[in-house]
Amino acid sequence: MQKRLLITGNEAVGAGAIEAGCDCYFGYPITPQNELTAYMALHMLAEKRVFVQAESEVSAINMVYGASSAGCRVMTSSSSPGVSLKQEGISYLAGSELPAVIINVQRGGPGLGNIEPSQADYFQAVKGGGHGDYCVIVLAPSSVQEMYDFTMKAFDLADLYRMPVMVLSDGRLGQMMEPLKPKKRSKAAAAKLPPKDWSLTGAKDGRPKRVVKSFFPADDTLEKHNQKLAAKYKMIQRKQTRAEDYFTEDAELVLVAYGTVARLCREVVRRARKKKLPMGLLRPITLWPFPGTRIKRLAGRVKGFLVVEMSAGQMVEDVRLAVNGTVPVAFYGRMGGGVPEIDEIYRRARKLLKEKL
Repeated sequence: MQKRLLITGNEAVGAGAIEAGCDCYFGYPITPQNELTAYMALHMLAEKRVFVQAESEVSAINMVYGASSAGCRVMTSSSSPGVSLKQEGISYLAGSELPAVIINVQRGGPGLGNIEPSQADYFQAVKGGGHGDYCVIVLAPSSVQEMYDFTMKAFDLADLYRMPVMVLSDGRLGQMMEPLKPKKRSKAAAAKLPPKDWSLTGAKDGRPKRVVKSFFPADDTLEKHNQKLAAKYKMIQRKQTRAEDYFTEDAELVLVAYGTVARLCREVVRRARKKKLPMGLLRPITLWPFPGTRIKRLAGRVKGFLVVEMSAGQMVEDVRLAVNGTVPVAFYGRMGGGVPEIDEIYRRARKLLKEKL
């Protein structure tokens, strides 16, 4: 029988990173992700890999830049205010086409806010929280198992496309404990990754020098570089968009939610189906690239959507863009660490169905 572990979501991220072959971890403590930093401090050193508790979040992300330039598999983690401090470095990573994994275990804001779970960093994650035209792949787990699985996937995606990949979690997923089935890293998947023939390993044996940079001062060279990045992002949108459907085949009302809230909405749909109410759930797995095409197709046959978030309303804007006014898009959210309750989501969803949207 396969081994199962009872583990927190934060520790599951660490276990996934170790199995994925993370060479270096650079971080700085902040609640509610400290279990992850503690896990990496213990296990990275036991594996004779690099762990550094940096003097600040800014230092940590720049250490990530340096280690990635040398071809290492590298990760950092933080919670919302700390990730804000890393934004300039994330933009540098994207501009230099350097792979890295960034974990954000979201907490309530703005400012220092509190340490309760939140989804108010959606805009920051999917719209590029730093400067310039860039994107990062954003994966949204909704269980401890997915915290492990998506972290492993993030390393492969980062290496495949030479870009930062973010795992966007929240304080509830990070702190909760669930059974985890560890998996071995796929050798087949690893074999398909491109060689890091761009990395700075030293110009040995007379090979040509390599340069990793995001500074392009000559005329129109930066525009050409941005066009190259934009073409890559379009390809990723075609190939890597992911979402999960739950009873959407005959639904009249489709709930849209990710992460912790998707778990709650799944229970809402289960209750509704027991009452013969035609509800379904679409759970975006990639927040960027966003499954807008899938939502657009659903909009052609459903009567409306209810978007539920732990924010004032951020992902709802992307849903409305995808729907483009063809059917109503309602919203329910809690802010500042508030978590929507299943009973309240169910009540609002039933009311929308009763009113025929």
